[in-house]
Amino acid sequence: MANATPTTSPAGTQDAASLDDGALAASGRRVFEVERDGLAAVSARIDGQFSAACRAMLSCTGRIVCIGMGKSGHVARKIAATLASTGTPAFYVHPGEAGHGDLGMITDRDVVLALSYSGESDEILMLLPVLKRQGNTLIAMTGRPQSTLAREADLHLDVSVPAEACPLALAPTASTTASLAMGDALAVALLEARGFTSDDFARSHPAGALGRRLLLHIADVMHSGDEIPAVGPDATLGDALLEMSRKRLGMTAVVDADRRLLGLYTDGDLRRSLSDPATDVHGTRIEQLMTRTPVTIDADALAVEAAQLMETRKINALLVIDGERRVVGALNIHDLLRARVV
Repeated sequence: MANATPTTSPAGTQDAASLDDGALAASGRRVFEVERDGLAAVSARIDGQFSAACRAMLSCTGRIVCIGMGKSGHVARKIAATLASTGTPAFYVHPGEAGHGDLGMITDRDVVLALSYSGESDEILMLLPVLKRQGNTLIAMTGRPQSTLAREADLHLDVSVPAEACPLALAPTASTTASLAMGDALAVALLEARGFTSDDFARSHPAGALGRRLLLHIADVMHSGDEIPAVGPDATLGDALLEMSRKRLGMTAVVDADRRLLGLYTDGDLRRSLSDPATDVHGTRIEQLMTRTPVTIDADALAVEAAQLMETRKINALLVIDGERRVVGALNIHDLLRARVV
């Protein structure tokens, strides 16, 4: 009979069931402590070099080109994305590919932000003569101020940390966190210096939920023209119900001859009206039943403001009015749901 093949596991790996919860949690907390200390150390070194780097980026007439190898490359990609989304045009170039043609993506108007914790990445150092000959401003982000990259750069941002969170001091952990934080610091400083606003941010994120919340206005989602349910003050309750049924917004505006708002009648008002025996569907005038001071909103308001107003006032529909209280639109919660504002 063939011998059974024993199951094996990576060297030193314990059975998951035998691991101590407290020890695992302690390891996790230690990482936060080490990385917190690393961030504190880097924060204390935000100085004139940082300010000079910001000025170089602000005066750049091209783009910020972020480069890095390995884990530094991942960080460089994220920094480029953060810069681009906060008003500073930027992109990532893989330094290995740059040596095989992608260097042509970098123009003489660009500022290069090079990340290498050791400051000795061969793929980056190989590019330095070309970048210098082209006249690019070079900002280095390293953990070794005496490294080749730091010495050759026009500006150096020191992201050295006291220790890595990895107990073997091999896997980049605290150092990559510090580099990410430095990139965020640059992006936010530039954002504030440019006067970048939430509207600017939304314009670069039109497909996301944030873009919808910041860019979509009431006028973009409201019903207008003949789609607005409206009756005059002399209309009967029956007339109002027919209008509500035709327009299917759960309400009708009550307006004068100039479309100025006099009141509002809703499905909720209907339930209350029908509970009163004195209500005559064909004889009671709507002005006797309407709400005379309804909640309204302006067409220039953001759609998210309508959602917040509905939630606060516990209502499901809104009339939209202009500066002279003319009814120019109507919307309900379903319109906001379809627009994915809520």
